[in-house]
Amino acid sequence: MRAFRAKLPLAATTAAPDVSLLHAYRGPTVIPFAQPVPPFQPSNHGTIQKALEYIGDFSLNWPNLLLLLALAAATSPPARHSVRCTGRTAALRSSVIQVPRQYGSFAQLTLLTIVQNGVQAKPGDLLAEFDATDQLKQARDALAKFDDLSHQVDQKRAEQKNNAEKRNSDLIQAEADLKKAEIDIQKGPVLSDLDQQKNTVKLEDARAHVASLERSNHFHDQAEAAELRILELQRDRQKLTVERQKENASLLTIRSSISGMVALENTWRGNGMGHAQEGDRLYPGEPLLQVFDPSNMVVLLSVGEPDGAALKPGVKAVIHLDAFPDLTFTAHFESASPVATSAFDTQVKKFTARFVVDQSDTRLLPDLSVAADIEVTN
Repeated sequence: MRAFRAKLPLAATTAAPDVSLLHAYRGPTVIPFAQPVPPFQPSNHGTIQKALEYIGDFSLNWPNLLLLLALAAATSPPARHSVRCTGRTAALRSSVIQVPRQYGSFAQLTLLTIVQNGVQAKPGDLLAEFDATDQLKQARDALAKFDDLSHQVDQKRAEQKNNAEKRNSDLIQAEADLKKAEIDIQKGPVLSDLDQQKNTVKLEDARAHVASLERSNHFHDQAEAAELRILELQRDRQKLTVERQKENASLLTIRSSISGMVALENTWRGNGMGHAQEGDRLYPGEPLLQVFDPSNMVVLLSVGEPDGAALKPGVKAVIHLDAFPDLTFTAHFESASPVATSAFDTQVKKFTARFVVDQSDTRLLPDLSVAADIEVTN
């Protein structure tokens, strides 16, 4: 630059910029230099150093020089760098199987059979089965109690129907007595005063008896309906218990819901961690196994808060597996957590980014530690 600056005439530093120099950026034209030169193509050079080498042997004024340098800088390719972060692999489609949780019971379950680690499973294949002896016994007991309550409801309904018929018969007899008393009271002109008073008393008693029976029958009907409803509710509740016991028994047989590879999870086995085996007694909710699709994998990366701006659509990353140093994959950005979080023992906050792996490989399995280089463009 100093050598080139020495070649410029002193008078050239005060001249106005030549706007026609802009045509050099758009295509072949004649640039107003001191001598004919071929056109400058920024796409072929792309850097300020190339521009200086191009114009180093020619004389032009300072404004034109600055304009040409600006054009060269504007057409230079953007600078790139990468952000190194770590994470782990995970399956895009997976199903985590746990020891079944049962309604109303938190007792340990005995494992009868379990699929082998690493086998291919299809929808409907048996994965694990637990001992259902207790659940079937409870289901039979609940069903027996339900049948007993159903019989009690039927018996109570028949008994109440019989009582209602008897009350209705008494009411009909009372109404007949009332009608007889009304007929007797009409004989007053031919009867003595004493007989007339007796008939009046009988009429009043018959009316009171009919009214009493009507009120009594109404209250008896309400009481019996409530009593019957209580038994029906007990029967319906017991029916739900039967259904739940049957459902508890059906939960003890676990089948696959997706196609994929089986990976046994580590669980507590007495003195240490290990894969569950036949005969083990496990608590409900303990991890048992996982079925995942190895053809679609993702990586979950922890990206530092200062590098969070690099997480945007279209960003690529190069994935390196710690278990296989010579194996690399490419992945594209899919999503990231909206807020950076930190662990309990550190103040450093990080985003959790999810990248989808573009390739598939039999060695690419879940929960492998990875290092990723995220490509960032300035």
